[in-house]
Amino acid sequence: MITDRIDSVTKIPPEYMKAAPPAPKSVKIEISPRCNYRCGFCALRNREVQPKWDMDFELFKRITREMSAAGVKEIGVFYLGESFMGPRLLVDCIAYLKSELAMPYVFLTSNASMAFPEAIEACMKAGLDSLKWSVNAADEEQFEKIMGVSGRLFHRALENIRAGWELRREHGYNTGLYASSIRYDGAQQAKMEALLGERVIPYVDQHYWLPLYSMGAFATEREAQLGYRPTAGNQGRIDALREPLPCWSAFTEGHVTAEGKLSACCFDATANWTMGDLTRQS
Repeated sequence: MITDRIDSVTKIPPEYMKAAPPAPKSVKIEISPRCNYRCGFCALRNREVQPKWDMDFELFKRITREMSAAGVKEIGVFYLGESFMGPRLLVDCIAYLKSELAMPYVFLTSNASMAFPEAIEACMKAGLDSLKWSVNAADEEQFEKIMGVSGRLFHRALENIRAGWELRREHGYNTGLYASSIRYDGAQQAKMEALLGERVIPYVDQHYWLPLYSMGAFATEREAQLGYRPTAGNQGRIDALREPLPCWSAFTEGHVTAEGKLSACCFDATANWTMGDLTRQS
């Protein structure tokens, strides 16, 4: 199940706790830096100018070849942006990873609103191993407040989640279907559980809860704006929380922006934690 893989990555083994650790187990690559949501809790809000260009496919092929040779076993075809904003590139990347590199595990997280059935099926055909939906609003009102966009996308996302399940059932694809949600408090949590039980959980293999991440050093600001208290850093999922320090994502998971920058941080929307430029380095 997806939670087993997540917990394996968020736990730092002793051999990684040194100045020259092995290659990370998993790497997320930003196929598209663009997103059609403006979520109140997301690091993308820190970008003064939203990027317009997706990752160069030749760069993607080179760096993933090098990752495979270095021992990386899992590649996420996303980072901070919404990869279904560039569906043709997304499918090409999945197909390359599976057919050319025989990458053992290729995964994707999406907000589902741009994941139209044709694009979902193309990803499944290309060999996508895991597709996880991020579902973080219980109704239109909360959706428009938190995601910052029209409520019609709330309904479209739920329709696409169901369509993905039906496509897999009809054609027998091997893609695992999952969903995660932020755990809120009180009445909002009850609303969330009701929505998930009716519109999401019947159409996924597993659902799990996440804390509200601070996504950088603006937790107090976000709490004031949204009325929810973020956690410190990325502590993993609710049922297997990790200590904020040392941050596991700097050791066991790589992060590459659409521009080819290697970041030490899983929330680095502004390139403040760049460790290298993969357009110039291996």
